[in-house]
Amino acid sequence: MKLSPTIRASVLALAAVLAVAMALPAGAQAAAKPKYVFLFIGDGMGLPQVSATQYYYAAKQGKVGDDKLLMTAMPYQGITTTYSAESPITDSAAAGTAIACGVKTYNAGIGVDVHKKPYKNIAELAHQHGMKVGIVSSVSIDHATPASFYAHQESRKSYYEIGMELAKSGFEYFGGGGFLDPTGKKSKNPHGNVLDAVRAAGYDVVTDKASFEKLSAKNGKVVAINPRLPDDQAMPYGIDTRPGELTLADFTAKGIELLDNPKGFFMMVEGGKIDWACHANDATTTLRDVSAFNDAVAQAMYFMKKHPQETLIVVTADHETGGLTIGFAGTKYDSFFTVLDGQKISFTEFTDVVLKNYKDKAAGHYDFKDVEPLITENFGLKFAGDPKTDRTVLKPFEIAMLQEAFERSMKGETEKPKDEQTYLLYGSYDPLTIAVTHILDQKAGFGWTTYSHTGVPVATSAVGVEGQLFGGYYDNTDIFKKLAQAMGISATPVTLAAN
Repeated sequence: MKLSPTIRASVLALAAVLAVAMALPAGAQAAAKPKYVFLFIGDGMGLPQVSATQYYYAAKQGKVGDDKLLMTAMPYQGITTTYSAESPITDSAAAGTAIACGVKTYNAGIGVDVHKKPYKNIAELAHQHGMKVGIVSSVSIDHATPASFYAHQESRKSYYEIGMELAKSGFEYFGGGGFLDPTGKKSKNPHGNVLDAVRAAGYDVVTDKASFEKLSAKNGKVVAINPRLPDDQAMPYGIDTRPGELTLADFTAKGIELLDNPKGFFMMVEGGKIDWACHANDATTTLRDVSAFNDAVAQAMYFMKKHPQETLIVVTADHETGGLTIGFAGTKYDSFFTVLDGQKISFTEFTDVVLKNYKDKAAGHYDFKDVEPLITENFGLKFAGDPKTDRTVLKPFEIAMLQEAFERSMKGETEKPKDEQTYLLYGSYDPLTIAVTHILDQKAGFGWTTYSHTGVPVATSAVGVEGQLFGGYYDNTDIFKKLAQAMGISATPVTLAAN
């Protein structure tokens, strides 16, 4: 796993921004309102995910400690509670609604309160305030978190209706993933195709890299969909992104280019696949997507360097996923983070491509010896050698675990989350793939407690004009209020019917 080239560059960008900010006349920042507002949401990105990423990159440099990401190097740091109206453990819809609208709701509610009354979100209020708006996500653009910033539905699974609301939003830019139900197959009342409605509303829809790169402010409203959507209309994981393919950072940079105007803009950028990797308990893929998310934040930092007195950047998360722990009983107080370097692809790529190809060729004649080289090639785990001198060598009991998981995989069995909602939203996982990632993670010194979300608080970080509002300990509904206060908008949550 290569060191993200922009982590160091982005930290340098932050240093440059802070140097400019400190050189401003006393009170210059405090008196201003931000003209450009960025809200970054790492879905499932709790403090363990952030810390694990920092520890890993520090270990790659031979250091003990953390190698700062942009969010942890920002001057204003807060801790944010994430509970929903019905549970200490939220889902992305309730958390997204709390952040976007400032109200608590039930798990699965999008832009509505517990009584299913719709509320205006911060993006809609910014638009009414004269700012342009962009919504970016590495998962489908109608998924829970991005939907919370433009839609109002009783269920997050109303993908068709959410897509139709996107077409009516009037926002200037949507980028990243595609649409889960554009034809309304799962809708009780389909009335046309979502993409047709989007185009009819005046949006240019681009789905190839060449057209994406040619986009400029002259295009007007844009929906930019990544050319490759390997799973559920989502962009590839960072670890699976091929050279030359578009990234979350690219969609963020393009949004800045398209949205920049004299009245300013609001842009929400979600690193959605951090959550998916954590649901599958795949630490390496998680760290790579946190890194990709950091690269997207870097684009805002580069912009802020040019506009230090006009920009606010806030980075937060909707919840933690997976119950990631830094420290595994089998390694005691030791950690061996760089063993993760052996993993070359995500759990999805291994299951859907590598194992599928093996099953197709095997035609029912399965032998564990056949997959041993596949595991070594893609995860760096070795079946021969001395585990006392080489952490990547498998111990006999670990090989036995893999053999048992292999038998289950070949029989078509799956590893299912125990709670129904997680299973319905994210499906089940291949037993062999899960066994491999668990063993690799444990060898590194990481552990997991669940395939679902947890109820621990998350970090919120900020830099720029009015960034001081985001320090302290507060609820996720307060992020809406703090953003509104910073932007000079009423911080009182308001129903959709209100003027």
